[in-house]
Amino acid sequence: MPAVIDAIEYMLPARTESIDEIAARFPNWPLEKIAEKTGIRARHVAGDDECASDFGVIAAQQLLERTGTHVADIDYLIFCTQTPDYLAPTTACLVQERLGLPTHVGALDINLGCSGYIYALGVAKALIETGQAKKLLLITADTYSKFVNPGDKSVRALFGDAAAATLMSDGPADAANAIGPFIYGTDGSGAQDLIVPNSGMRNRAAHTQSEEYTDRHGNTRSDHNIYMNGRGVIEFTLREVPRAVAQLCEKAGVTLDEIDAVIPHQASATVLEGIRKKLDLPRERFVVCMEDIGNTVSCSVPIAMKRALISGQIKPGGLLLLVGFGVGLSWGATLVRLPANFVLTTQD
Repeated sequence: MPAVIDAIEYMLPARTESIDEIAARFPNWPLEKIAEKTGIRARHVAGDDECASDFGVIAAQQLLERTGTHVADIDYLIFCTQTPDYLAPTTACLVQERLGLPTHVGALDINLGCSGYIYALGVAKALIETGQAKKLLLITADTYSKFVNPGDKSVRALFGDAAAATLMSDGPADAANAIGPFIYGTDGSGAQDLIVPNSGMRNRAAHTQSEEYTDRHGNTRSDHNIYMNGRGVIEFTLREVPRAVAQLCEKAGVTLDEIDAVIPHQASATVLEGIRKKLDLPRERFVVCMEDIGNTVSCSVPIAMKRALISGQIKPGGLLLLVGFGVGLSWGATLVRLPANFVLTTQD
């Protein structure tokens, strides 16, 4: 049976940080120029004692409640994050217990960032369409703010924390091709362009002292913080994303004119406008909604999709092109047609 997306819910931390608050730390920083380039004026950020799993559980609980789905009906859980509770055990195992999902479920983590939702959709589709799952819960959650040094202007106003939960199931036979085909891409030669150097076993953070340093642009960080080569990431994005979109359309046998809307990873205003112009798309068919939440990494595509549905920019039944890109370097694109009975609820 074909895989379909039944519903999406998302959750944002209560704590917020506006660009005006950041101005108190960097009084000489041209905030309006930064806001114009990023397209972001505020973000939601996790508290010190809040983790991605906490937000993922809340988003999933909202999803199950609002769709009337019983936990016993879920037979697979995918948790996509780059900010897990622990390196071991898998965060999906912790979420299974907290949600009260049955112990016969499959549960796995996907460690992927900005393209994570696309990759996770591909895995979920395969699990459902090969009969390994009938009703699947896909959670994306990231707290990238925990990687950010407060003194690093290059990323301080960019990353926001969030979680999104997507309910997927095996749909009717006439829902074939509701998800897919897929285009994937990976260029590990750009891994150093977006990285937390001391975050795993290569440079073991627990045994590596890392002093803060300030670069020539006045950004302060240590090797325990995230580093981004902004120019390199932008060049990669503007090179690969339009190409991936073209490859996907060719693979699916459709033209870009037949796509009702493109929903990209919400990276920054500069990046998204560059993509839109290269695709020659009108703004009404290109979804951008990050001004008050920032770049939410793996959550940005499902949140943008849900917000665009609520606003009426897109509608169930329309043909949507989703494209994610970033840390890895990694990218992915797919087509999605939401069913007419998609469960659309207003967001709290």
